[in-house]
Amino acid sequence: MDTEKHKHIASISGGKDSTALLILAKLERGIDIDPVFADTGHEHPLTYKYLEYLDKELGPIRTVKADFERLMKGKRAFIRKHWKDDGVPQERIDRALELIRPTGNVFLDLCLWKGRFPSTRRRFCSEQLKHVPIREQVVEPIQGDGYTVISWQGVRADESFSRRDLPIVDEPEDNLIVYRPLIHWSANDVFEMHKRYGIEWNPLYEQGMGRVGCMPCIHVRKGELREIALRFPEQIERLAEWEKLVSEGSKRGSSMFIDVRNIEKVDTKNVSYLTHGVDKAVAWSMTTHGGRQLDLLSINRSPEELEMCSSIYGLCESAE
Repeated sequence: MDTEKHKHIASISGGKDSTALLILAKLERGIDIDPVFADTGHEHPLTYKYLEYLDKELGPIRTVKADFERLMKGKRAFIRKHWKDDGVPQERIDRALELIRPTGNVFLDLCLWKGRFPSTRRRFCSEQLKHVPIREQVVEPIQGDGYTVISWQGVRADESFSRRDLPIVDEPEDNLIVYRPLIHWSANDVFEMHKRYGIEWNPLYEQGMGRVGCMPCIHVRKGELREIALRFPEQIERLAEWEKLVSEGSKRGSSMFIDVRNIEKVDTKNVSYLTHGVDKAVAWSMTTHGGRQLDLLSINRSPEELEMCSSIYGLCESAE
């Protein structure tokens, strides 16, 4: 391999896997690698702070961000031309034209442009907020300079069914090699890599979070949603406001962050963000299995108890 014609990059999220990936590349293998963080605008403040820590401990991390201004402009033109003929009231058209403009938060911009939130069935968030900006702002310019990009990805087979059969090395196109060195690692392996080199993990893992990065992720589990609502209620308040804005800017007039079909059997034609928004999902997260009784043991915790270490990965026990 002609190393002079290759450049290594790594996508960094502030999560355990991508951090272990960066430690592996830089500290264990001595690779000259450029870490890149794609800012979704939907991260917890502690994750941004943690990325600052990694920047100091492991070297500079480049930040890229999507831009939907041109696409939102095209959406406004489409609305002016077609929505009235489709029977949409002028008042709703005017409100959509007012809202579908860059807000300063690219996750919200994406949802306003799409007229809906991403979902487990239509997961366009990762593609638009991470893959596209990294490809356009990092990978393609490097390729344009005549280099082959080796893209390190911190994905593991046991994270999801779709990742189970991914190869360690993949060459999806010319001048691009995808490398997944953690594919057969366990979560414990990942945290052991942090410990080996004295690199802290994101503190959210000690606050009941199974995932970090997007807060919450569209794949948020019931228990994690409960922890977010109890520990970080401001994150739920933000989502409720976003549901209102995205709904008012959509043709259908309603969009929910969490798919109500994952909570209860409902006729989705008769629900809206007002009846089945994020607050409804939070209320469900406070119940026991079956969703009929409140999980009093989990929700009746004092502020002091909520500040105590709580980790689904056993990190609190290992720190004692």
